[in-house]
Amino acid sequence: MSGAGKKIVDVAKKASKGIDWDGMAKLLVSEEARKEFSSLRRAFDEVNSTLQTKFSMEPEPIDWEYYRKGIGPRVVDMYKEAYDNIQVPKYVDTVTPQFKPKFDALLVELKEAEQNSLKETERLDKEIAEVQELKRKISTMTANEYFEKHPELKKKFDEEIRNDYWGY
Repeated sequence: MSGAGKKIVDVAKKASKGIDWDGMAKLLVSEEARKEFSSLRRAFDEVNSTLQTKFSMEPEPIDWEYYRKGIGPRVVDMYKEAYDNIQVPKYVDTVTPQFKPKFDALLVELKEAEQNSLKETERLDKEIAEVQELKRKISTMTANEYFEKHPELKKKFDEEIRNDYWGY
């Protein structure tokens, strides 16, 4: 296996091991998101499989003797010499260094967005619990009980009554 091919296969293996597909799937809420996620996972698996099979295979050695018998030694020797003289240029990666800083910056931004999202989720969960409790108790709740939980509304209503403002 060539050096570049081996490196690609190693990177693909590491990438596939580092992804928690099931954990991410549990976070999805809508059916559309699940479909998109499933499509992304299939595409990733296809690319990963292609990389592992295509670049991990060694080419079969050429049986020059077989061709010498069938075609003739002069032509086969000419092809063998040309084949042996082929110089495959070594791949120099100029793209990764360009995008590595941008990718690292995006990872930092992603972590921040994740933390903000977790905080917002926690806040919304509390708010949902409060609304559900209010919904459960609203039929038997008195105005004083409601105003105990929402003193800013009591202040507003008291001010409107004091100023003789009745909303019209």
